[in-house]
Amino acid sequence: MSPTTDLERILRSASLRVTRPRVAVLAAVHEHPHADTDTLIGAVRADLGEVSHQAVYDVLRALTSAGLVRRIQPSGSVARYEARVGDNHHHVVCRSCGSVADVDCAVGHTPCLTAAEDHGFVIDEAEVTYWGRCPDCSTARTQHRTHLSEGSR
Repeated sequence: MSPTTDLERILRSASLRVTRPRVAVLAAVHEHPHADTDTLIGAVRADLGEVSHQAVYDVLRALTSAGLVRRIQPSGSVARYEARVGDNHHHVVCRSCGSVADVDCAVGHTPCLTAAEDHGFVIDEAEVTYWGRCPDCSTARTQHRTHLSEGSR
């Protein structure tokens, strides 16, 4: 089965009509996890040719509403999209470059799903964002500090 056929099956299973823009956007989200809209528009245009911003936004909205795509928006960041849905995972975001990676929820006892006060809600998902510096940025920062301290000798 081809990847396009798999994507068409995924769309149909969500009761969405299969269109070239929907297949292209869904493929782009699968190929570029945590991508922002501009990145996805570029990937879709590379696949289909000219497609409007609004068409991509509309498809992303439909895919998100159908539960095929997850929209995340870390504080201070533009919206990003991922195809990893249906599980309770979290994200780690680099304070320097903005890169985003998935972090699985703690296995076994999941304190993130046990709120101190649930106000009567039945909680089924928690959104946790870890912040720090990615390996590239933390290495660059350490090298920069080492270079500065060597220069003061």
